[in-house]
Formats: sequence, structure tokens, C-alpha cells
Amino acid sequence: MNIKDLDITLTGIDVNGIEKDFKISDFAGKTTVLYFYPKDNTSGCTQEACDFRENKNRWSAKAQVIGVSPDSVKSHISFKEKQGLNFALLSDSQHSLAQAFGVWGEKSMYGKKYFGIIRSTFLINEQGEVVKEWRKVKVKGHVEEVLSVLEG
Repeated sequence: MNIKDLDITLTGIDVNGIEKDFKISDFAGKTTVLYFYPKDNTSGCTQEACDFRENKNRWSAKAQVIGVSPDSVKSHISFKEKQGLNFALLSDSQHSLAQAFGVWGEKSMYGKKYFGIIRSTFLINEQGEVVKEWRKVKVKGHVEEVLSVLEG
């Protein structure tokens, strides 16, 4: 997959907390860690976001980190402010980007089936190509795995 071929624009908040539209194909040109998570302000999603936040000194010179969930921009603003996040968050309320990456699917909790984000991370090179993917991510230790690949 190459993100240059994706004609998808999502609204989100940039690294400074400013609401804006992000054209996904524009991410080509810079190494990008694109991670999909189910929901703002839940324990696993908060831990993953904070792990990226706390390791900015390790990824910022090498890549941009962008989080994506179906939550609203308003929810993202609150999540970013509450947790002091230092990267962009995109709202994929129509699941268009999640479907393009194959991370919108059936899940099960306590025997109940539903559709949602399957926690996943993608490393995208400057040419817009997905060079590494982590699917069905377990939060503990995940950011460290991503950073070890990014650092080579």
C-alpha cells in the first residue's frame, strides 16, 4: 500500500492542538508512525498515547507520530489537553482510513460482537510506502517495539 494513492481527508488536531484537515496522501515525504486506537480516554489507549508522548525525544527527529480513532475532534482536543500529547490526532468517524488499512473489523468483548478499530500501527517511509505493520497490538511494550524498528 502507498498512502500517495489514498484520496482521504480527515479532520483532526495538529501537534499544537489546532483543528485542521489532513490529506492522508500529504504524509508522504516524511517517515510516519500511523497508529489506530479504539477510543480516547480509555485505559489502553491512554497508556499507548502516553508511551508515545514520553518517548518523543526518540522519535521526533526520525518520524512524525499520528494517532487515529473514530472519536470526534472535540474528544481529541480534550484527550490531547488532559494527557499533554505532543502529536497529531485524527478523527476517522466514517472509518474510511481504518477500512483502507484493514483495521475496522469485528471484535468481541464479554461474548458480545461489535465493529470497531483493531489496534494497529503502521510505519510509512518517505515515499509513502508501508514498510512495517503491527496488527492486533497489545499495548504493553508496543511503543518500544516501534521505536526499536524506527531507530534501526
